[in-house]
Amino acid sequence: MAASASSDDADILRAQAYSLLAHLLARPPSRDLLGTVGALAGDGSPLGRAISDLAARARTLSGDPDGGDPNGERRAEREYHELFIGVTRGELVPFASYYRTGFLIDRPLARLREDMQALGIERVPGVSEPEDHIAAIAEIMGALAAGTLGAEDGEAPDLPLQKRFFDRHLAPWAGRFFRDLEEAAAADLYRPLGTFGRLFLDIETNAFAMIAHAGDGAVRGQDKREGTIHAP
Repeated sequence: MAASASSDDADILRAQAYSLLAHLLARPPSRDLLGTVGALAGDGSPLGRAISDLAARARTLSGDPDGGDPNGERRAEREYHELFIGVTRGELVPFASYYRTGFLIDRPLARLREDMQALGIERVPGVSEPEDHIAAIAEIMGALAAGTLGAEDGEAPDLPLQKRFFDRHLAPWAGRFFRDLEEAAAADLYRPLGTFGRLFLDIETNAFAMIAHAGDGAVRGQDKREGTIHAP
């Protein structure tokens, strides 16, 4: 997802973080995606160390000639299936309504559909699963952070809009989901992704909390201090 020209570095990094979560949680990772993730490098922050751990595991599964597993893509697919799909259900159920109410289709899904409609987002034809999958919500937050959604052309991303969407659709449950992912019995590749997701949401929560007190500039300053993902 490309960031708009008006996005500053912090917005771009936030959009990339949400995009990483969305891509890895939406479906089993392809060999190409494993290769892309394997090329990431984190800094020395806790968030950066989670990225480095994720990248190392992805390199092992990508079939990298330097010690990679030629059956790694199949192993990653099996792990994804055990975690999120299963025979009747996976170890985790990555939907907001389920985490918040215990039911797959409930009030959180209805509220998300209302906000998606207000943003001009339409349901993809042929997709049967509910829209409140963690990957779909992360993808929307990434687009809001990048300014490709919820902002006029040439304008900076709308932070109050992002905060409202985050508070309504991620903050109440996604931290628990990522903690569960860290502790899931079937998780290997996805264990450091759980750590990354939990830490990243903590940063977002703290940064959004500053909006009412210090405004846009303080929020972006907080983002820039907390850790970086480096692509080659």
